[in-house]
Amino acid sequence: MLNRLKLENFKAWQRADIAFGKVTGFFGANSAGKSSLLQFLLLLKQTKNATDRGLVLDFGGPTDLFGGPSDYANLGTFKDLVHGRNEAKKIRWELDWGLPSELRIDDPRSAERPPVFKGHTLQVKCAVGLQDERLRAQALAYRFNDATFRLRPSRAPRDGFELIAEGTSFAFARARGRPSPLPPPVKTHLFPSQAKNAYQNTDFLGDFELAYEDFMDSLYYLGPLRVYPRRQYHWGGASPVDVGPSGERTMDALLAATRDRQTRTLRPAGKGVRRIEFQKIIAHWLKELGLIYGFSLEQIAEGTNLYRAMVRTSRSGTPTALTDVGFGVSQVLPALALLYYVPEGATVLMEQPEIHLHPAVQGGLADVMLNVAAARNVQIVVESHSEHLLRRLQRRVAEGSASAEDVKLYFVSSQRGRAQASQLLLNEWGEIENWPESFFGDEMGEISAIAEHSLRRKIQGAE
Repeated sequence: MLNRLKLENFKAWQRADIAFGKVTGFFGANSAGKSSLLQFLLLLKQTKNATDRGLVLDFGGPTDLFGGPSDYANLGTFKDLVHGRNEAKKIRWELDWGLPSELRIDDPRSAERPPVFKGHTLQVKCAVGLQDERLRAQALAYRFNDATFRLRPSRAPRDGFELIAEGTSFAFARARGRPSPLPPPVKTHLFPSQAKNAYQNTDFLGDFELAYEDFMDSLYYLGPLRVYPRRQYHWGGASPVDVGPSGERTMDALLAATRDRQTRTLRPAGKGVRRIEFQKIIAHWLKELGLIYGFSLEQIAEGTNLYRAMVRTSRSGTPTALTDVGFGVSQVLPALALLYYVPEGATVLMEQPEIHLHPAVQGGLADVMLNVAAARNVQIVVESHSEHLLRRLQRRVAEGSASAEDVKLYFVSSQRGRAQASQLLLNEWGEIENWPESFFGDEMGEISAIAEHSLRRKIQGAE
């Protein structure tokens, strides 16, 4: 899970330092830079997924053959991404995350192979910039167990890059023969294959690279714009990785989980932990949120592979197609499905999950997130404009059902074109001790203005 992100010179962010909790929320005005933080993580994910190893960063493409998004983010060019569009600057970052299990690096020089390093967290550092009009990764380092393994430019440019170990007695052993210059990092997380020829004891670096790729695979995303519901869905039996950036694979995920008889953990308030069938847990939350009474996916006819999403709005109500009820149900369904479909230990990035939802439902969505984080050990990072979602998170901390340590909240603002993230200090009673001015608009000012003008018009009417 993601522990910390430090970022320099990315879009509106000249500098950012973000600590993450089990549930992390970014709030603030439009175009302040909230979404850019999620976009950066998606940029790293799609770069890792790119089949072209020559790509330093995969900026994404506009659409696929079917008119949908072909990547998680379409970000343009390096000039579009670097802060101030200043191509002389470098984009730098440090990413710190927790490993699902202890990583051990054994000593290859010993027959007993005792662990030289072991730990549960890993950090990667990278810098990317233009050099000779080409985008290059200009530095790469992994920090593990207080030791740093760094690929950096040699002092003499013609010597390429060099591999060094810092903060440890371990040293890389040069292979016999005349050393050849090392090329730069591959993508933004891989050591060049030539390093294994130049040094004798570099195999363990592959463990770091694999851990990074596993972490990128554990990132899942749902965007703010979700597909419209359909009257029928064709399912060929595939099990998708997720519900898709726009929720376009939601029904596939629901059907695959149902076919495989998957169950999920639920922690209803005061009722203990229960394991529930996948479709039933989705129906449970739709009912708890006050949207509908029942939900099911039904095959139209045996063997057609065509399904309808049916809902009931009341206990005695007639099943109705999803397309014939409020739009909010179809918009929150991908969010619920994603939170329960991803594997335990995943990190879910969500933009405006509250979109098209009634304020009361927005608050209930915060309860879903807290429940999933506790019951499934899933980390949730959300970008939102919802005061009701924020207030519900505060309330649960005040009640003691959620920990202030596990809930990280940020107010993102923009000053002179620079994004700034101020962590909201949430105490154990759920109070925000540093409430920003005009966080959700001037609520007291609006109330005061209403009272003032109402009184003035009443006086004028009495005259």
